Amino acid sequence: MQSLGRIATYIHAGKIGAMVEVTCESDFIAQSEVFRALIHDVAMQIAAAHPKFFRKANVPPEMVEQERKKYRDEATEIRRPAPVIEKIIEGKIAKFYEEICLYEQPFIKDSSISISTLVKSKSDELGEKFTIGRFVRFELGGNITVANDSGWQSDGEDEASVMSPRNVPPKSGSGSAAAILDMDHE
Repeated sequence: MQSLGRIATYIHAGKIGAMVEVTCESDFIAQSEVFRALIHDVAMQIAAAHPKFFRKANVPPEMVEQERKKYRDEATEIRRPAPVIEKIIEGKIAKFYEEICLYEQPFIKDSSISISTLVKSKSDELGEKFTIGRFVRFELGGNITVANDSGWQSDGEDEASVMSPRNVPPKSGSGSAAAILDMDHE
């Protein structure tokens, strides 16, 4: 089956770059100006906001627990009642997800909506499902962030998917190139 959609790139000041793959159901939609603008905006979002994961379900539980512990330690120092501390922790965890999960992030051009809301609205506007399959973000002198999602669709589905929270080199002989840039160790 042929994949339809587009790959968009965005380079900021020659120092930060992002590439995103978005698939759709028809070539007609892939060629539309609305679709092209959407994927350009998503690439720009990735470059600007540096997401590490697609959604909450992709964040490793141990990372979330580490953040909870850090916030609990901070909140305990201010000596509030336990229920208040728990509310503070939950608020900080929500903010944590907004910072690292693409779909949770406020859209850089309109912070009143999230990326998931933006994608869903464009999907509804064009009458077709979109799938953001994977993205890569790289920064001059820094590491590469690679995210791969096996099927979040803009129709509200949110099943767990496979994604690597760390840089993963390609399999030997795979024909694909991946790099972990660490300028300090060259």
